[in-house]
Amino acid sequence: MSSTEDSPGSRAWRHAERADLLNFARRSERPEGGFVWLDQAGEPDPDKHLELWINARMTYVFALAHLTGADDAERLAEHGVTALSTLFHDDANEGWFDEVDADGTPTDTDKRCYGHSHVLLAAATASAAGITGAQALLDEATRLQTQHFWDHVSGRCVEIFSQDWTTVDPYRGANSNMHTVEAYLVAGDVTGDPVWHERALSICERIIGIHARSHDWRIPEHYDQDWTPVPDYNVESPADAFRPYGATPGHAFEWSRLLLQLSASLEEPRPWIPEAAEALFTQAVDDTVEHDWPGLAYTTDWHGIPVVKERFHWVMAEAVLAAEALHAHNGSALYAGLASRWWSEIDEHFIDRDAGSWHHEFTPALTPSSRTWRGKPDAYHAFNALTLPDLPLAPSAALTLQGGQAGSGVTEAQA
Repeated sequence: MSSTEDSPGSRAWRHAERADLLNFARRSERPEGGFVWLDQAGEPDPDKHLELWINARMTYVFALAHLTGADDAERLAEHGVTALSTLFHDDANEGWFDEVDADGTPTDTDKRCYGHSHVLLAAATASAAGITGAQALLDEATRLQTQHFWDHVSGRCVEIFSQDWTTVDPYRGANSNMHTVEAYLVAGDVTGDPVWHERALSICERIIGIHARSHDWRIPEHYDQDWTPVPDYNVESPADAFRPYGATPGHAFEWSRLLLQLSASLEEPRPWIPEAAEALFTQAVDDTVEHDWPGLAYTTDWHGIPVVKERFHWVMAEAVLAAEALHAHNGSALYAGLASRWWSEIDEHFIDRDAGSWHHEFTPALTPSSRTWRGKPDAYHAFNALTLPDLPLAPSAALTLQGGQAGSGVTEAQA
């Protein structure tokens, strides 16, 4: 889409930025096991415990990086698989603890769909990359999805179990189900079992095809145990990192991309899916894009008025990924133009040229903020943004790279 070979968003630019991002992410390796939470300077944050979702995401990143030919990524992916198989694993009850301290003692024993979906994503990707121990991790992750998280009655996943899997929290969430869709698409490709794509479709049909459609394409994030939306959830705590009040446009962009990936993977066309992807994207753009100011708001109310106006790096990453995916889908110049704008804003504002990685949060005035996020713990969104535009919408990145289907210019050696 870019006019020059090294302009923001071009293949060469993205590959150079991906290499820099991986250099920063390598600092998260913890010799004793797992990956630590990095601060703004790329140093371990001593006040943060080891978190399952971060460790699973870093394992995913390094497994996918290995498939692109990145140096030392195979060892780091194996380091992550080992941590997920030991440090975070509940040997007594199966599954994974959401958080452990430096000694490996669990500090959060609940079994959460959010973390387990990321373990499935990491395991499937690492299995495709041939990482030692990944297949056993994938076997357990898929089995637990079927035995516990997948609810065939509602056609979606439940949110939280107690440590021994006997008690289910009544809260239901769109965020964890969205990441489960991502994981199911990769798991389906890697295992060859069509049930995972069928379940991904089921989740999308309900959360997007029913709930988002009936709310003017603003996605209800929070539900009760009967999957009735709770629109005022966390109205007193609107900037929550995982359960904010209102609509989350960044998730609309993320769902938009995932819908296109799902659509491309299905043998029988579902016309409503790309239509919904475009509708989600359009509404999120209408609600968040300021023509004379960079970045995108974190949340809005149900009329599209921004509530939390901080700019997050992950929202920019998902916005540009959705624009790239929609342009790949239909070739519209509208999406190419927005992608070009957002790549330029990422280049000018979000990439930290001094300390490395991307600034995770800005105030609306584009000064660093830690209202919701502190430090730079997450390479996953940025890595996807710098990698997926090279690849077809389906099959998933892991399978495409494993099979060498991505064409020239994909590996680090070729970048």
